Amino acid sequence: MASRHDGDRVVALSLQLSQAHEELLRQLRGIRAGLGTRRLDDDVLLTHCLAFCTALTAHHEGEDEGMFAELVRVRPDLDPTVDKLVEDHGLISSLLSRVGELADRAAESYGPDLRAIGGELDGLAAIMESHFGYEERAISRALDGGVPEEGWSDRVFRFAAE
Repeated sequence: MASRHDGDRVVALSLQLSQAHEELLRQLRGIRAGLGTRRLDDDVLLTHCLAFCTALTAHHEGEDEGMFAELVRVRPDLDPTVDKLVEDHGLISSLLSRVGELADRAAESYGPDLRAIGGELDGLAAIMESHFGYEERAISRALDGGVPEEGWSDRVFRFAAE
């Protein structure tokens, strides 16, 4: 049986989820804003893109392998919702691959692909905002309702910052 402290920790998970999403969006906005001002000769763009891609990938893998698995175990009725969220993660992963490819090219050519990266990042931001909003609405109540946290939260909430 969970203690009151455990319940407080679980309620905090939905807030942490929202904060993690906001941090990822902040990192993405920073990269997007810096496209026109950063010099590529020191691979700053590539470094920041790779750090962001790594952080977002780690967050989604932590959700898929930890939080979502636990949610479905405790709340089987959330299986269709979780399936949709995992599908979104696949789409986002494809976009991250494209951003990585464009960043590599831009670093090699010192700039011609910056507009293409900007366009991809704009699309990625729109999808992430929609995905994060849906995820928070769909599962926050379940998280606040008492989903056991058995070590999966670090991968979801503690990722490398830019």
